[in-house]
Amino acid sequence: MNETFDPITLIMIAAAVIVFFKLRGVLGQKTGHQDPFDPFEQRPNEPKNQQPADEDNQKDDSNVIQMPGSPESAHNETDKPTEQPPVWEGLAEKNSDIAVGLEQVQAQDHSFSAPEFLDGARAAYEMIVTGFATGDKKLLKTLLSKEVYSGFAAAIDERKKQGMEMITQFIGIDHADIVKANVENNNALLTIRFVSELVSVVRDKSGETVEGDESEIQEITDVWTFERDLSSRDPNWRLVATDGDE
Repeated sequence: MNETFDPITLIMIAAAVIVFFKLRGVLGQKTGHQDPFDPFEQRPNEPKNQQPADEDNQKDDSNVIQMPGSPESAHNETDKPTEQPPVWEGLAEKNSDIAVGLEQVQAQDHSFSAPEFLDGARAAYEMIVTGFATGDKKLLKTLLSKEVYSGFAAAIDERKKQGMEMITQFIGIDHADIVKANVENNNALLTIRFVSELVSVVRDKSGETVEGDESEIQEITDVWTFERDLSSRDPNWRLVATDGDE
């Protein structure tokens, strides 16, 4: 039996094929070998595409005097180095202990940026909180010092031993403020107060809730200290101390 496709059907099939290949080109494919995510990693800006010079449009400006306010003079002004804002700007008062501490960190690590550090700390906080709830010790080991990891791992093992399950839904971080900054023996120590919202419950073997309320959003305040060896090439910060609200 001979069957023919009407023109509308053929057009729809062709459009679907085109969309498929365009999506494949845009999204790409994962290879399974991507590097693990580092919340504190500094990601340099990608260079802009440079267009080849058009030789036909090039002019000899060697005898042209650029007047103030002309496009060329404006370009030259932008080439001059601009003074960078203080590392503590927007985060601490001038000459305060925090400002002095941040300046000490930047003096030993010129690439240090307090806002970028805070972004990484916020990401690390969420990863650690959710990692502890799910018992992801592999993840926690990359973000915690040996001493802090030991405490977290022991709590996870005890919870598992008792057949308990912790379920945490992270809502978000309301505030993340630097409350202390200093350098000790080439070690940078930055203490952050996090105020976050989450829903967390602990259930026993039978599935009964023994702690928390799944219908209640809790406001949690944590004061965590991150440390980094400034004399090392390792750029990673690690959580070295945890505390409740100060």
